[in-house]
Amino acid sequence: MPVAELPITATGGCCAPATREPLSAEKAQTLARSLKAIADPARLRLVSIVAASGDGEVCVCDLTEPVGLSQPTVSHHLKVLVDAGILHREKRGTWAYFSLVPGALDSLAGMLSTV
Repeated sequence: MPVAELPITATGGCCAPATREPLSAEKAQTLARSLKAIADPARLRLVSIVAASGDGEVCVCDLTEPVGLSQPTVSHHLKVLVDAGILHREKRGTWAYFSLVPGALDSLAGMLSTV
C-alpha cells in the first residue's frame, strides 16, 4: 500500500514565536528554592496549619502532634520553610511562633502561573 504524502507548507520556522519572556536565571533559582521547600508532605501540612490558624501564627509546641513527627524533625522542616521565605519565625521566651510571610504564597502562585 503506498503511503500518501502530505504537502509541506513553509511557515517561516519550526516553532511558534515566544509570546512571553522566559524565567530569568535568578527567578528560576528563587522558584526552585521555594518549590523544593514545599515539595514535602510534612512541610505542606505545616504551611497549611499555619495558614489556617485563626490568629495568623502558631507556636512550634502546637505543630508536632498534628503532623505526627518529633519536635526536632518539625523544627528542621520549619527552618527550611523560613529559609525559603515562606514562613516567619518569632522567638518569644523558650518558644518560637510561626506565621506566613505576607504575600509569599501569592508570589509563589504568581511565579508558577507565568511558567
